[in-house]
Amino acid sequence: MGKYTELQREAYEANMQIPAQHLALYTWGNVSAFDKAAGVFAIKPSGVPYPELTPESMVIVDLEGNVVEGKLRPSSDTPTHAVIYSEFAVSDGAKIGGIIHTHSTYAVSWAQAVKAVPLFGTTHADHIQTEVPCTPYLSREAVQNDYEKETGNLIVSHFRSLKLNPYEVNMVLVGGHGPFAWGATADKAVYNAAVLEEVSHMAMNTLQINPSQQPLPDYIINKHYMRKHGPNAYYGQK
Repeated sequence: MGKYTELQREAYEANMQIPAQHLALYTWGNVSAFDKAAGVFAIKPSGVPYPELTPESMVIVDLEGNVVEGKLRPSSDTPTHAVIYSEFAVSDGAKIGGIIHTHSTYAVSWAQAVKAVPLFGTTHADHIQTEVPCTPYLSREAVQNDYEKETGNLIVSHFRSLKLNPYEVNMVLVGGHGPFAWGATADKAVYNAAVLEEVSHMAMNTLQINPSQQPLPDYIINKHYMRKHGPNAYYGQK
């Protein structure tokens, strides 16, 4: 058993959930799993179809983007993951152990419209208390400079400009591009990406039924979020 066997297994199992949850076609998505103590993450290799993946094919990368272990080239989105981990996951008390990027249909549709996903219902409120934020387009200079790294920088700067807590708002749309989500584990990141896709679909349907629909009232949002995530949460089993 190698030094990073368990981390590779976690990343592999999470990546296999992308096609299982219908979050991407072909190779259009990737998940990483982060080991905070070691300062490395395991990520899907670039362009390899999901049926061909193995735990051993997951590439170990440090936060500078250097390959630590693995024979394959890591995902082209690796610099984006590295920035998000560096900015959101290394501080004391940070709760991010996995990141996912997909091109799921409804989340991408909102990203292409460069629109945040409105919070219309309790399904959305059960997971985050705000609309799903959407960044503006990357600038021409950012794209020409270091596209994937600048994508991560854009996500971080957008969260800071909106004063969002990344441990509570665990999903984002990149304008014109698509969704990223994260969680305490790689598996939880996939869960959050699936939630994002579903609430994106629901929001689109809502506006088709009623184009003037207003967001859910705050008192309902807060009730649903706090019953699952608050100090006196009572949803589920203890």
